[in-house]
Parts: sequence; C-alpha cells; structure tokens
Amino acid sequence: MRIISLVPSLTEYLWALGLEQEVVGITKFCIHPEQWWKTKTRVGGTKKLNFKVLEALEPTLVIANKEENTKEDIARLQQNYPVLLTDINTLDDAFYYLLEIGQKVNRMAQAQTLVAQIKRGFQELGPVANGASFLYFIWKDPYFVVGPNTYISALLTHFGLQNYCSIERYPALDELLPEPTHSNATPNLIFLSSEPYPFEEKHFESIQQMFPHSKILLVDGEICSWYGSRMLEVPAYIQKVFGEL
Repeated sequence: MRIISLVPSLTEYLWALGLEQEVVGITKFCIHPEQWWKTKTRVGGTKKLNFKVLEALEPTLVIANKEENTKEDIARLQQNYPVLLTDINTLDDAFYYLLEIGQKVNRMAQAQTLVAQIKRGFQELGPVANGASFLYFIWKDPYFVVGPNTYISALLTHFGLQNYCSIERYPALDELLPEPTHSNATPNLIFLSSEPYPFEEKHFESIQQMFPHSKILLVDGEICSWYGSRMLEVPAYIQKVFGEL
C-alpha cells in the first residue's frame, strides 16, 4: 500500500497502527509524530494540496476528511484514486472511522485493540463536569465558537458539560450573541483553544470583559479535537482540568 493522509489526527493514528512503510505522504500540518513530519513527503496543506507532488507519490489510498479538506480537492482525488472520506461529528463517528481505516489498511486487529482501549478509558471516567455550561473558542478576529454536531462538542458533553452554543458547527460569536448582549451571557466556562487559533493568557482580559461572570481556561486543542490515537489521552486530561477547577 501507498497511503497519503490529508488529516493530521489520522496521520498520528496511522503511525499508532505501525504503518511506517505504507504511509508515503502527509500534509504540512501533520506534525505528529515529529519523525514523520521531518521525513515524509508533504503534499501541501489540508486546504491547498500540491497535486503535482501528490500524483508523483502514486497513492493506492488517500485518507481525507469532509471538514479538513476542500470539496473541490476531494472531488479531484476521487476521480483518480481510492479515497476514504471521513466525516466525524460524534464519538460514534470517530470509533466507526477508526475501525474502517483499520480494515482498509490491513490493521484491523490493532485498530480494534486501540478503539477498545479508548472506549474503556472514556467509560471509566464518565461525566465529571456536573452539567457546567461552556463556550469553546476556536478563532479570533472575528471570534468563532464550537456548536453542536461537532466532534469537540460531542467529546466535552460526554464528560458532563453542556454546550452554551445552540447553533450547529462553528458560528461566529456575534451570530450566537449579537451585540450588546455578550455581557448578559453567562456560560460557566470559556475554553480558549490552542488551535487552530493559538489563544494565550493575554487574550483573557478582552474576553472576560464580554463574559464577566465566566471562568476562562486555556485548553489543549489537540487533545480536544484530534480524533484517533490522541483520544487515549483525553480522560487523564479531562480529569486534570476539572481537578484543578
């Protein structure tokens, strides 16, 4: 097999399945594992592929994602190569596609073991947040937040949180809370993600002014949004975050 992965979290998953020789191409955003990022051929970004480089790799399987990659690029790839197009908006979606990938790359036993381990960790921790409401910020200028029907929302609600955002997918904050109502909104928690926008503590003040009664936390965007083998780290991270609260 000659596999190209266009999804950073799934590149890491392919590494966990032991596909060192089979994976021939990744994107510039596939930063884990670091050794692959340094040595594997990069075929552009998730939203802008270099088809000349990609075609030279002669892939026998391309792994893509409906959210990460563009509709136009996916359509072009499907004309020439077998494409496994993932669409992950719930935990069940994640488990389904991890097993589907395992089957496609001849690593079903390893995939089943890994998925079982992830499920066990999720079940053992269970809900720890006691229904606290949250807003999860992913972008700045303008602000965008995470709504229902997304993997991030599904992950956090699994552990007992409630999404304050009622608009699906990734609405602009002003779509959810038109000015000047921000100060009247009272989510218990504001999560500022480390990716795709790299929020830092310096951003707390302006957001706290909008939400004076909410507690603001920086959260690890990879832990919260990378489905795949990274899901093994989620329960310990969630326990740490709420232990500190």
